[in-house]
Amino acid sequence: MIILPFAIAGLFAAAFGFTAWKARVIEQSFPNHGELIDVGGFRMNSLFVPAGEDADLPPIVFIHGASGNLRDQETAFRSRLEGRADLLFVDRPGHGYSERGSERNAWPDGQANAIARLMELRGIESAIIVGHSFGGAIAASFALGHPEKTAGLLFLAPATHPWPGGVDWYYDLAKKPYIGWLFSRLVALPAGLVRIDGATHSVFHPNPRPEKYVTEGAPALVLRPRNFRNNAIDVANLNEYVKQVAARYSSITAPTVVITGNRDAIVAEEIHSVGLKRDIEHADLVWIDSLGHKPDYVVPDVAVAALEKLAGHDRDLEAIARAAEARLRGQSAPRS
Repeated sequence: MIILPFAIAGLFAAAFGFTAWKARVIEQSFPNHGELIDVGGFRMNSLFVPAGEDADLPPIVFIHGASGNLRDQETAFRSRLEGRADLLFVDRPGHGYSERGSERNAWPDGQANAIARLMELRGIESAIIVGHSFGGAIAASFALGHPEKTAGLLFLAPATHPWPGGVDWYYDLAKKPYIGWLFSRLVALPAGLVRIDGATHSVFHPNPRPEKYVTEGAPALVLRPRNFRNNAIDVANLNEYVKQVAARYSSITAPTVVITGNRDAIVAEEIHSVGLKRDIEHADLVWIDSLGHKPDYVVPDVAVAALEKLAGHDRDLEAIARAAEARLRGQSAPRS
């Protein structure tokens, strides 16, 4: 009995030590290649890729989803759009290498305001705002709070509306004071390392996950304790937030395109994407059969065409979507 408290203390110390060591290893594997800028009491990290001389699109701001960072959207879009527009890839407050800032940044409107301030400091007056998944709620909040900065909206498999039920148990646990802090430093990182391969396959399902996604998209960055807890708080807060805000989406006037698949296992497209089509007048909803939660990677040609249409180019999104469906037909994710 005397030995037991020492054994427990040793296990706690080992877990803390492993998490601290592995977090440093993750950061060494995925060092920051953005720039930290003070946006008013805290620093946001972003990567700015300037337009070329023959740019044909307005500036574009990319907002990643839950558990993500700027590398996620950069990997999906940079090579396809570089030179055509000013591109701004952001680490949302408390994610990637961005600092968290105030408690308001635990909510989509706080993060939208921070992104608006970052745009000003980057010299971007207005932009097409691209939001994937959780980033969709921030894109919608951005349009509500900063319509003069919103040249257009592209929602990719968005999470924007109230849904029945809650979130996975570990989000609620990690959000809690004290115990959430401990969970993020004792359990989350080692458990996350075990699950990361299967989890990233699940995000893409039923489409194959790109082999290099884990190394190029750097999803392991979210396993670092502060990032993990910030992400959990964001996700746990979202349903309460959209219950209050979704009724205001009808006031959004920016040109809008929503791209969604009918096989999304992460968010309910019949709630969120259909809700945006219903609530935002003149929004285009592009359905793609056999598409899961990652249109940014699986059908980037459709997303780029949507950006071009939002910029005023003549693009038949339905025809491009049908071609994408033909490409996806017969594809399936390998069993993991």
